[in-house]
Amino acid sequence: MKYSTLPQIRALFAMKLIGRMCGRLMLPLLLGMVVGTPLLCAQQINAPSDLNQQTSQLLLRRIDQLEGRVTELEAALAKTATAAPSPAPPQAALPPQPQTEPQAQPAESQGMDMNKTLLRIRGFSDITFHGNDHIHDSPQCQAYTCFPSSFTIGQVNLFVTSDLSERFKFLSEIVFESDEFNNFGVDLERMQLQYSQNDYLNISVGRYHTAIGYYNTAYHHSTWFQTTTGRPFLFEFEDKGGPLPIHNVGASLFGRIPSGAVGLHYVVEIGNGRDSRSYVPPLGQNATAVQNYVDENSHKAFNVALFARPDSIRGLQVGFSAYHDVLTPGVPVRIGETILAAHAVFIRPNFEWLNEALVIRHTPQGGRVFDTPGGYTQISKRFGSYRPYFRYQYLNAADSEPLFPDIRLRAGPSLGVRYDPTDFVALKFQYDYTSLRANPAINGLALQAGFTF
Repeated sequence: MKYSTLPQIRALFAMKLIGRMCGRLMLPLLLGMVVGTPLLCAQQINAPSDLNQQTSQLLLRRIDQLEGRVTELEAALAKTATAAPSPAPPQAALPPQPQTEPQAQPAESQGMDMNKTLLRIRGFSDITFHGNDHIHDSPQCQAYTCFPSSFTIGQVNLFVTSDLSERFKFLSEIVFESDEFNNFGVDLERMQLQYSQNDYLNISVGRYHTAIGYYNTAYHHSTWFQTTTGRPFLFEFEDKGGPLPIHNVGASLFGRIPSGAVGLHYVVEIGNGRDSRSYVPPLGQNATAVQNYVDENSHKAFNVALFARPDSIRGLQVGFSAYHDVLTPGVPVRIGETILAAHAVFIRPNFEWLNEALVIRHTPQGGRVFDTPGGYTQISKRFGSYRPYFRYQYLNAADSEPLFPDIRLRAGPSLGVRYDPTDFVALKFQYDYTSLRANPAINGLALQAGFTF
């Protein structure tokens, strides 16, 4: 109805304006004609005498008609003005108001969009056939070097993430794996709640991979991401005999440092640290390395890392880290642990060159200082679906090292090739030569199929 009355309103306004204009023009014209009538009579004596009377009557009659029309128009406009608000209720009842509210509501709670907050799970695993020429039942056999040739099911890693809001995120790694005794178990390798204020301030709490060096935070629990069949022994997991506190439970701060093209980043971590590494023959493993529930002492482990990613050299990262903790391995003597690490890596899609070196220092209270140096270098080049690689690693612990009596010396090269037939499967073939102190060297082969799902 409101659309049909609009032309009538416009017409009424137009008529009113015309009427007023006519009234304003006719009155001066009438007065001019009345005043000028004697002059016309004087100039035109031969004109009929009753012309002025007829003209005046016609003009007066026309004025009356116009005034009446104007009155009618004003009355019609008054009725239209009173009737015009009636379409307002339909406008107020229209859905724009309810529509804008649902549109604004998702905008305020974008973090709760099901497409973004729905739990996401990515899977990784591998199957490896490996063997070496070491006599596995020899009394000189060292940990993790003496297994006979076997098919081994690798870790089945479920990488779970979720965006809780625009600033809060969650991630975890749930790993199913078998051990050296052919038993299956489930480990929560990582579990982190992260808050991101901006690029310069991020806070994470939970169980995380310690930011010692580069490899530990670049490659997590999946061989599919790694070029080689396994991690360098220096960065091997605690339950596999590795010497470093790979995991920690606590809190961390990380982000960028305003530095322009230098691209500085920082990491500050505090946590329980690891349990004192005690030797358990014949595997040399630490059964309770990661302190998930309770710390063996009140001293907390601290780690500070700083690295740079310069814009001028894409793919380059250089940095260092410093870690400190106090261990109490079940004896009155406390052992201070300090780990200093440095790295320089250069990674492009078709080329990688990783270099890391560190020193693990153990200082028993009132005793001598034990320094364990270690490092590795790894280089690879991609040719289509093939990526040949080379790695050399070195780790040298004293025979009298209080926490590493089973490591001693491990050094040697590795050669291999990775072939990616699809984007989700990686086939790797690797040869390892490992020299040991006071034991024959080991020649090993491994064939691995890693995949993601």
